[in-house]
Amino acid sequence: MTDPIRNLPSPAGWNLDSSYGRLPTAFYARAAPTPVSEPRMAVLNRPLAESLGLDADQIDDPAIFAGNTLPPGVQPLAQAYAGHQYGNFTMLGDGRAILLGEQVTPEGGLFDIQLKGSGPTPFSRRGDGRAALGPMLREYIISEAMHALGIPTTRSLAVVTTGEPVFRETPLPGAVLTRVASSHIRVGTFQYAAARGEKMLLQALADYTLHRHYPEAAAAQHPCFAVLEAAIARQAALLARWQLVGFVHGVMNTDNMALSGETIDYGPCAFMDAYDPATVFSSIDRYGRYAYGQQPEIAQWNLARLAEALLPLLPGDEPQAVEMANGAIEGFEIHFQRHWLAGMRSKLGLFNEESDDAALIQSLLGWMQQTKADFTNTFRGLGDASSSALFPDAAGNEWHQRWQSRLSRQPQSAGEAAELMRRHNPAIIPRNHKVEEALAAAVEKGDLGVMQRLLAALAQPYDAAPRQAEYRLPSGSGSYRTFCGT
Repeated sequence: MTDPIRNLPSPAGWNLDSSYGRLPTAFYARAAPTPVSEPRMAVLNRPLAESLGLDADQIDDPAIFAGNTLPPGVQPLAQAYAGHQYGNFTMLGDGRAILLGEQVTPEGGLFDIQLKGSGPTPFSRRGDGRAALGPMLREYIISEAMHALGIPTTRSLAVVTTGEPVFRETPLPGAVLTRVASSHIRVGTFQYAAARGEKMLLQALADYTLHRHYPEAAAAQHPCFAVLEAAIARQAALLARWQLVGFVHGVMNTDNMALSGETIDYGPCAFMDAYDPATVFSSIDRYGRYAYGQQPEIAQWNLARLAEALLPLLPGDEPQAVEMANGAIEGFEIHFQRHWLAGMRSKLGLFNEESDDAALIQSLLGWMQQTKADFTNTFRGLGDASSSALFPDAAGNEWHQRWQSRLSRQPQSAGEAAELMRRHNPAIIPRNHKVEEALAAAVEKGDLGVMQRLLAALAQPYDAAPRQAEYRLPSGSGSYRTFCGT
């Protein structure tokens, strides 16, 4: 029998608020973690802990991160939200996640501390509320890789094993992940409020989102519209960054799009090897809705759902509100193209702008798709003196000459261009076979060393040192599939 949950008397550095719990109660249900029998620490993110104002030595206690022990003053809850899942609208909620509160950092920052896999909640819908070790370690690995690449993301503070199995197709070792996020407010949270048809709820959520993420919007003539425009701009920048490193999210439902502009939910995600816009990894995305090349379009579609939810708060009558919302949504493509084109110029070593740059970039991508060239290694190789060796065929050689001519028309030196490319083209990404190798060692053998070595390499993604060569090799298979882990 497990011990009952108890509050920790004096945890080092915990300073938890519960601002989300001061929203109307329709937005959450009170729920406590279900204690586990034998929590053991699998991995603790010590740098992240210290950035949150926590003493990593004193919080290195698996009972905290399993939910068996809670910091003082915690008022745990499960959030309610809705979502379009593969295009179908559903009322949802945290079925296996519990928000402990928001850690207030020494600098005044506010970060959600959420336990994922911590037991059933009122939103579990007959689920067990638990999580398996493999998917939780995957989220830890990929989110840390994204952070090292400079891409806005939720992060993982810890993963603990529970000593209890979870039953999916086969019994699997259970685990709880502690996720850190600027917030867990989603497009689906606004859809939930709108679906209830209570303008008061929608206004409360909009005000909370404004003060938490977009305080500058308070001075705008129409603050709610300013929040919508700012959220669209953040998502456009985020999607451009995904595309620039070949990241495939895999499950871009509206409940997996955060108003903070962070990447959230690392279920069936993976990084592309050979360049192909149709790349899909998720085992359940049978029609390619969330394929790599579809991600910007889906993001804009999701944001249109956010705009729909916000219509009652926009100024004017309904036709005027719809016109304003449509204008904001149309701005997504402008923002995205600006960020993507700027990022691609940097990946090609281009400091200035020419009108034919987009055509030059598309020609390269077309050649890469035709030849099944590795996305990461091709761009990284452009910064090498021997980059012409990447293009052995006539079409590739013709493109390389066009590119060299383009480089010659800017004042910066070849060395400066190469340095720009090295800063914007990672040498190391979470290669699918290396991630699977780490997960298999951890789950099947209890060996976390493989994962720790992978994490060390991913923490320095622009390091092309020979000692890291094994992390640069493509996976060598086009049939890789990932699973959501629920």
